[in-house]
Amino acid sequence: MTPCPQFPDDFRATLVNLFLWRRDVRRFKPTPLPEGALERLLGLASIAPSVGLSQPWRFVVVESRERREAVKACFERCNAEALTSFRGERAALYARLKLAGLNEAPCQFAVFADHATEQGHGLGRLTMPATIEYSAVMAVHTLWLAARAEGIGMGWVSILDPTEMATILDTPPQWTLIGYFCVGYPSQEHSVPELEREGWEVRRPPTIMVR
Repeated sequence: MTPCPQFPDDFRATLVNLFLWRRDVRRFKPTPLPEGALERLLGLASIAPSVGLSQPWRFVVVESRERREAVKACFERCNAEALTSFRGERAALYARLKLAGLNEAPCQFAVFADHATEQGHGLGRLTMPATIEYSAVMAVHTLWLAARAEGIGMGWVSILDPTEMATILDTPPQWTLIGYFCVGYPSQEHSVPELEREGWEVRRPPTIMVR
């Protein structure tokens, strides 16, 4: 048996600070990441917990200008459609929000959940097959924290059409889109998330979410 390491108070305080400073970044510097940084972060994401040790996450790194432009066009269409669902001041605020960093982010990739994976032998999925998607989200969160610890920002672009994205990225039909992500060094740093600063929403205390 390998004993679990002891995590001192200062480490735990730093970890809480990391949680607080995890941000959905929309504004990036054009500075490229160091050589091998993205591969290292994807490797850390792959130690995330997964149902039945299935590791169903699949990463598609998007480097070509053609694919990036197609993703951007998909976002712009979906974003324009989403705007029509709001009225009045809320619509004006939505139009003002920057909801993607597709123009500036030096690294971009999509995350999919592979429902056809044989790894894990189906353990834990019979009654809750959505645990495949939940596992992929755990990988995303692990990557997000690992990136933030290195001063690297990450933004989740969810205003996309999954069917169109599967076509753009030429993925197997058994893969479900989890999200598209922009990664790079933030051009701005704020202690308060952008949606709170802009008045879109406020963070609720945990007490109202527990019953």
